[in-house]
Amino acid sequence: MKTKDRTLDAAALEKLISAAVAAPSMHNTQPWRYRLDSGTRTLELHAATERAVRHADPNGRALRISAGASLFNLRVAADHLGWEPVVRLLPDPGEPTLLATVRLAGPPRADTHGGRDLYEAIWRRHSSRFPFSDRRLPAEVVNQLIEAARAEGACAHFPGTDETCRLLELTAEGERRNLADSERRGESDSWVRERADTGIPPGAVGPLDAGAHLPMRSFTEPGFPRRPPPAVFEPRPLIAVLTTAFDGPGDWLRSGQALQRILLVATANGVRASLLHQALEWPDLRWALRDTHDGPEHAQMLIRLGYGPSGPTTPRRSPQEVLDDGPR
Repeated sequence: MKTKDRTLDAAALEKLISAAVAAPSMHNTQPWRYRLDSGTRTLELHAATERAVRHADPNGRALRISAGASLFNLRVAADHLGWEPVVRLLPDPGEPTLLATVRLAGPPRADTHGGRDLYEAIWRRHSSRFPFSDRRLPAEVVNQLIEAARAEGACAHFPGTDETCRLLELTAEGERRNLADSERRGESDSWVRERADTGIPPGAVGPLDAGAHLPMRSFTEPGFPRRPPPAVFEPRPLIAVLTTAFDGPGDWLRSGQALQRILLVATANGVRASLLHQALEWPDLRWALRDTHDGPEHAQMLIRLGYGPSGPTTPRRSPQEVLDDGPR
């Protein structure tokens, strides 16, 4: 589908934004807005601060990781449609909600975004909050995931059994604190919605782990008579720890792009994933997630990976809802 240069018409713009909004976000808040400068063929990515999860994410780290994931999808789609996506992160200190710009130059100089496989994975990827099998990922796939993080300036570590148990204990402690904090519990429950274009439908939440192997988020409000009965999750979950060397807004955007590249590579290989960020919502627990043997790196996400059911999808806003004021 790549051409020497192509016009950014309404159909192409809709494909680009549809890809961007297919990214994951905390509680499926979709905290992003896009604007088009048609004169320079540049898309601006803005934070939708009204969709922030303020109690669990007071400094906007999770919001920026979500925006980075959306940005990576946009890059993949632009490359697929025949443009070189020229990205600038945090281009204007005077406009704090402007997180990145993507100028659609062209044509792509090289296949740096995974080609057709990753573009098609955008539409198939979604979180699975259901049990995985005991089947282990082949070493080749694990190496691809490590390389995916490295390509975006981040690191993906796959800890051993003892370290994984420690990380899951920290995650469980984060969940216990979330349940004990009425403001945080109410905030997360408010994003469980029966009919909406954002948030998590009750049927997509998934069961709790009857065997206590995996600390799943315990939503408590509407719709949970329909929650699946408890199930036994995998006794030895495979967890990837996504880290960055530094820990500022630019690093959060880069880690979001690394996260989404990992998720799309996993999807292209038939691997399911879900995100465990309860411990990341508490500064002391997040600091404790780091592995001192790997140096003073900053944990950005825990990714559970494996083979299992795809699970229900979560809704997305339409391109028209995400694109501010249309082309300008």
